[in-house]
Amino acid sequence: MNYIFKAGDYVSRKSYHNDVVFKVLNIDGNIVYLKGRDVRLYADAPLNDLEIVSSKMDDDSSIIDRELKDMNINRDEYFYLPGNILHIDVDNEYLDRCMNYYHKLGIKANGITIPEADISKKIVSLLKEYHPDIVVITGHDAYKKDGYENSMNFASAIREARKYEHNQDKLIIIAGACQSDFDSLIRAGANFASSPKRINIHALDPAIIASSLAFSEKNQSIDLMKVIGKTKYGSHGIGGLITNGTMYIGYPR
Repeated sequence: MNYIFKAGDYVSRKSYHNDVVFKVLNIDGNIVYLKGRDVRLYADAPLNDLEIVSSKMDDDSSIIDRELKDMNINRDEYFYLPGNILHIDVDNEYLDRCMNYYHKLGIKANGITIPEADISKKIVSLLKEYHPDIVVITGHDAYKKDGYENSMNFASAIREARKYEHNQDKLIIIAGACQSDFDSLIRAGANFASSPKRINIHALDPAIIASSLAFSEKNQSIDLMKVIGKTKYGSHGIGGLITNGTMYIGYPR
């Protein structure tokens, strides 16, 4: 049988009951290299295990609409200054998607692409340059027989950030990716981390947590379970600490 796939096609794996939609990155002989469309996951599969998926990635409009409706904002009388975000990602495509999400919500955010192994070397200089209220450290990860692929790199970056700012309300850290070592990231100093149940997370999950904190009132504790519940897989995918919000509210508008 001839299998006609090309880079950029969306496919799923029959051996995994077509549970995840992937984008084809490259084809080498019989092996196809894949990246999750919605989950932060790299994989490979033989040609005969794949099926074409006709639907392409949406524009995340339903998630954005939900967040806009969930904001308790009176724009007639008050003005709002949400916290600002520094989003560090290893993947340009996922980063662009998250930056578009922030933009649609009206949040000031800066996005930087850095390989996982280099984040710890650069994070302090980036914190000094951008002075964020919230920093997201994410990319790709996986739990394998010999350990985690990138959790050590994420934890190292968190520790460097905490040397710069110890107070977990003055600098909120959201870290991790698919199947990351939740315990080690929290112990390193993250406010929120993936993945308590070692599962894959949605590409927007770190941004959803960050935006919720950006739009939570300054010096008031968030509703932890509500914030985590906004993510794709809830507490199986992301967990964290009760944390104060970062948004100032002013009057008059």
